[in-house]
Amino acid sequence: MIEDQQPTTNNQQLITIVGAGLVGSLLSLYLRKQNFEVKILERRKDPRTGNVDHGRSINLALSHRGIRALKEAGVQISILEKAIPMRGRMIHDVKGKRNFIPYGEQGQMIYSVSRSELNRMLIEEAEKAGASINFNASCHEIDFKNSSITINQEGQEQKISSDIILGADGAFSDVRSAMQKYDKFNYSQEYLEHGYKELQIPAKDGKHQLEKNALHIWPREKFMLIALPNLDGSFTCTLFLPHEGAVSFSKLKDNVSLKKFFKKYFSDVYGLMPDLEKYFFGNPTSSLVTIKCSPWYFERTMLIGDAAHAIVPFYGQGMNCGFEDCVVLDELIAKHNENWETILNEYQLLRKPDSDAIADLAIANFVEVRDKTADPVFLLQKKIEARFSEKHPDKWIPLYTMVTFSPKIRYSKALQGGNKQQSIMDKIMAMPDIDKKWDSDEIEKLILSEIN
Repeated sequence: MIEDQQPTTNNQQLITIVGAGLVGSLLSLYLRKQNFEVKILERRKDPRTGNVDHGRSINLALSHRGIRALKEAGVQISILEKAIPMRGRMIHDVKGKRNFIPYGEQGQMIYSVSRSELNRMLIEEAEKAGASINFNASCHEIDFKNSSITINQEGQEQKISSDIILGADGAFSDVRSAMQKYDKFNYSQEYLEHGYKELQIPAKDGKHQLEKNALHIWPREKFMLIALPNLDGSFTCTLFLPHEGAVSFSKLKDNVSLKKFFKKYFSDVYGLMPDLEKYFFGNPTSSLVTIKCSPWYFERTMLIGDAAHAIVPFYGQGMNCGFEDCVVLDELIAKHNENWETILNEYQLLRKPDSDAIADLAIANFVEVRDKTADPVFLLQKKIEARFSEKHPDKWIPLYTMVTFSPKIRYSKALQGGNKQQSIMDKIMAMPDIDKKWDSDEIEKLILSEIN
């Protein structure tokens, strides 16, 4: 039996959010502040009951864009209390030598947060703010013309009518799938040849076995391992490796091949992972996908977050980008006084170029981190850029700083600026004896002339 829940008639518009993940939960806080009635539909069980999807919870790197969004929603302080600051990258070479590369300027840092813990906290805040959350509610059908959703919740069908529907249900969105049935909907998904596997370095006597305030990276050209710190003293590690090939997940089929692989490529961390086999063979091998689509809205239903623009995790911006979506939408709602036709159109015009830009940047950063962070030429280039930026901060903001620490710079502008900077650095790095004169007046003047 289908019961039809209608929008309220007390001058409050009802907005239904599909998805109680990170973006959906945070979005509800913004909408409640603007006095909308908010209903959230989530196909999963309530994650606060302990139902966590182990093996697919890559730790998240919270940076300035995400922090800004949390701050404006009023939940920054409580969430940062559960985060660990990471002041730079700790690069581990194949021989075990370590090289620490700070992020940006003095004092700039990103934060390691647990995806599951952050989601639980945001769900709690959403309920406190007055949002209604329906768990175990799968979306079966969407009537875009009438802004209604038919859901199945624990065997019972229900039809929910809303003023606005916002699809925040992730990379494999039910809302987007419904949109794909309509004419002139553009959609693309591109998988990397690499997959990922979640592993762990446990705490020792309650303490971290590696430098706590760093993002650890073991770059090995065609693959890499990373580790982010947790509050309990452990590290969540992620191995990024091709699915197939000479060195790939397909070749690691037993304990013998796994141990041989780790001893060869990650010898300094192998001894810190006593349960390597348990995690490797117990956790799934997951895929990495970039999803782009357009338009983002039909009638009064719109996609937001990963549902509109899923990206690979190599710039640490997936969550931050989704959180920034909430900020932009909130500003447009206030600007256009609930004129939804204008809001949805302007939102797409603003965010589509930025989401495409960060998707491309994330792929490029994977190549950079995997292949170049142990390369002396690359490290010299970064040293030159940092030195020039220190002398001329008004003329040169490094790409990573623009993306990670400069929320007022749009991703699309950062991409344009980064491309221009790289063309300049290509000329600088091709100069004879650049390793000897990198900090000279000659180099400084040449960069200045190229900028101007």
